[in-house]
Amino acid sequence: MGPLHVLLFVVAAVVFWYWRRRRMGRLPPGSQGLPLLGESLRMVAAYKTEDPETFIDERVRRYGRVFTSHVFGERTVFSADQEFNRMVLFEEDRAVEASYPSSITTMLGESSLLLMRGARHKRMHALTLTRLTSPTAIRDAALLPHIDRLVRQTLGSWTASPRVVLLTQAKKITFDLTVKQLVSLNPGEWTEALRREYHLVIDSFFSIPFPSFLSFTTYGRAVQARKKVEVALKEVIRRRKQERATAPGEDEPIAGNKERTKRKKDMLEELLELEGEAMTDEAIVDFLLSLLVAGYETTSTIMTIAVKFLTDNPDVLTELRKEQEGIRARKKDEGKALDWSDYKSMPFTQCVINETLRIANIVGGVFRRAKSDIHYKGYIIPKGCKIFTSFRAVHLDHEFYEDARTFNPWRWQKNDKAGEKIGGANIYSPFGGGARLCPGYELARVIISVFLHYLVTQFSWEEAEKDRLTFFPTTRTVKGYPIIVKSRCEN
Repeated sequence: MGPLHVLLFVVAAVVFWYWRRRRMGRLPPGSQGLPLLGESLRMVAAYKTEDPETFIDERVRRYGRVFTSHVFGERTVFSADQEFNRMVLFEEDRAVEASYPSSITTMLGESSLLLMRGARHKRMHALTLTRLTSPTAIRDAALLPHIDRLVRQTLGSWTASPRVVLLTQAKKITFDLTVKQLVSLNPGEWTEALRREYHLVIDSFFSIPFPSFLSFTTYGRAVQARKKVEVALKEVIRRRKQERATAPGEDEPIAGNKERTKRKKDMLEELLELEGEAMTDEAIVDFLLSLLVAGYETTSTIMTIAVKFLTDNPDVLTELRKEQEGIRARKKDEGKALDWSDYKSMPFTQCVINETLRIANIVGGVFRRAKSDIHYKGYIIPKGCKIFTSFRAVHLDHEFYEDARTFNPWRWQKNDKAGEKIGGANIYSPFGGGARLCPGYELARVIISVFLHYLVTQFSWEEAEKDRLTFFPTTRTVKGYPIIVKSRCEN
C-alpha cells in the first residue's frame, strides 16, 4: 500500500468518524459507560436491589426522560417517557421490531411468540388469544373450574406442613395449568421433571452467552436444560401425531400419564391442525416454550408478591378478605367452585392486582429495534438502534400517580387529575400494548383472583423469615417468600 492509499484511507476514516459523531450527536443524550461493558454492571447492580429506580432516576434527572446508554453489548435508547413508550408499542412492524438479548433469543427460539414478526405473529397471537386466554375461552371451555380445582388441591396439601415457600407453590399451580392447556398432561413426575429444567432456562434470560460447552455457567446449564425440554416436548409431539392416526378412543398413554383418555382440544392440537403453517416439530417446541414463559413465570410471581404486599399492609388484607368472604357466604354449597359471576364480583381484588402489577412491574419494559430513523422531540434514533421502553419508570412516576411508590389499591377507585380513570392506556401498561399485548392478561387475573379467594378465606399466615424483592434477571422475591400458614378453622 503506497503513501497515497494510506492518505486516502486516513481521510475516509476521519470523514466516517466525523459523520458518525454528528449522527450520534443527534441521539438523546446519555453515557456510554465503560469500554465494552458500557453501563451493564451499574444497571444490574441497581436491579438486584429493592430500589432499581436509581439507575433510571439518576439518568432522567441528568439527561431527560429519553436517554442513551450502553447495556448488554449494545448502544440502547432508554425511555421513561409515556408518550414515546406508547408510540413504540403501537409502531410494531413499522418503525420498530421486537429485539431481545441473544440469551433470550437462543433459549426461546425464532418460532417463539415473543420473537415472531409480521403477519405470522398476528395469526399466532390471535390463535393464542382465541384458544386459551380470552374471556370466552375461560368462561365456556371449563377452564375456570379446572383452575379452581388445581388451586384447591395445592392449598389443600399445605395441611401436611405449615411452612410453605409461596413462590414454589404458585409456580406449581401455574406450570401444571399451562402444561394442561398446552398438551393435556396432568400433574405428575413428568411435568415436575420438565419444570425443574424449565426453571434453569428462565434463569438464563439475561445471562452472558458464554460458549455453551462451559456447562458450569448459568448460560451453559440453561443450554443443556433447553435441550432436555426440547427432547421431552418432541416426544409428546411424536406421540400426539401417532394418536391422530388412530381411531378415537384408542389413544395410548402419553409421557408417563397412565390414564387412557381421548384426545383433547389443546394448543398442540391447534398447532397440528393449522392450515398453511406446516410447522416443524422444532417450531412447535419454540412456540410452546414461549407460552410456558407467559403462563408460568409471570403469573406465579404476581401471586407471590401480592401476598407479600397483603402481609405488609394489614388494612388491605382486611378489605380483601371481607370481599372474598362475602362471595363465599353467597354460595350455599361450601365446596362449590367459583364461577364467572363470582370472578366478576371482585372489584377490590382487581384493585389489589392492579396495584401489585404497578408497583412490582413483573414486565418492567420491552426491547425493540428501530427499523428506520425515528424522529422524536428533536432527536433521531437511527435505524438499527436498540430501544428499551420502561413501563416501570412510568408506573412509578409521581406525575401520574400520587405517592407513586406506595402500595395503595384504593387509588384504583379514584380518578386522576385529568378526569380519566387511573391507569389509562397511555400510562398503565403492565401487559404491554399494541400488537404484542400479552394475550394471557385476562387469564392471569382469573388465576390470581381464584388463588387469593381461597388463600384469604381458608388461611391466615405470617412470614417464616424476612424476604425482599429483586428485579434481576426478573422480578421475584429472593427467598421465594416462605410463610407459616394456619387453617382459619383452627383459629
